[in-house]
Amino acid sequence: MSQDLNALLEPGMLVRHSGAPDWGIGQVQSVIGSRITVNFQEAGKQVIDGSRVLLLPVFE
Repeated sequence: MSQDLNALLEPGMLVRHSGAPDWGIGQVQSVIGSRITVNFQEAGKQVIDGSRVLLLPVFE
């Protein structure tokens, strides 16, 4: 299921890491297959395995 939602992500979108809410809001930098690079407010740039981690879109 996480792959289905993560497949909708595009660079520039705002997201939260479902397992690390303390990272704050992140901005998607790139999506290459299941590798999603996100720059988080509190954790900096992270490469996320989208097949294992659900990123939740943020609409503000």
